[in-house]
Amino acid sequence: MAHKKGLGSSKNGRDSNAQRLGVKVFGGQLVPGGSIIVRQRGTRLETGRECRLGQGDTLFAKVTGVVEFRDRGRMGHFVSVREAS
Repeated sequence: MAHKKGLGSSKNGRDSNAQRLGVKVFGGQLVPGGSIIVRQRGTRLETGRECRLGQGDTLFAKVTGVVEFRDRGRMGHFVSVREAS
């Protein structure tokens, strides 16, 4: 009888990298144009004024301004950027 455990390879030894999703900038914060506001899977948050949808449903600011989040009930949640004057 063997006195050492067989040294087979582990079948569970891997994990996927985190995707770093979520809100990157919160309401009331000033953002430069082109900066990412939210990284998401699917359109949980929709685009409002001066905000665009990028690759992977990422929301980004089109202009420099202040971020606003708005809940419009059954219409959904919207993210917009109010231009800084």
